[in-house]
Amino acid sequence: MAWDEWEQLKAEAAQSHSAQMQLNQGPSGASSGGEPTGGDRLKHVTKQWNTAAGTADSLRTSTRQGMGRLSEAHAGVPAGTSGLESADTLRTVLTSWEKRLESIRDECGSLGPKLRQAAKSLGETNVKVKSSVDSVEVPDVSKGR
Repeated sequence: MAWDEWEQLKAEAAQSHSAQMQLNQGPSGASSGGEPTGGDRLKHVTKQWNTAAGTADSLRTSTRQGMGRLSEAHAGVPAGTSGLESADTLRTVLTSWEKRLESIRDECGSLGPKLRQAAKSLGETNVKVKSSVDSVEVPDVSKGR
């Protein structure tokens, strides 16, 4: 890239970022992504965290049940078929899937409590921040104070 092209790109970038910032208010209306603006942007909703935790719990349960069904399905493979290549392959696949499913089950089991704790911590933080912000006295400029 030539130097003059670089300078032109920098100038264009500077022009697109020349809007003035106002710290006393957010942009009006909704953002292009459909998200709320202003004070609602940072609103914490505990329900979503708890829903995600419930989903992790459900996945843990269904994974555990699937592991049980997988073991039952392989219970009919006779132990004395060590000379048969397909039986050895089947046992190798079973062991591989058991390890994968155990990993998923354990991850989901640890994720549920972490998501619930995040909901609790964020909710407590919101209350503390709101209390702190509410304690700041802001002069009412419309009344001349």
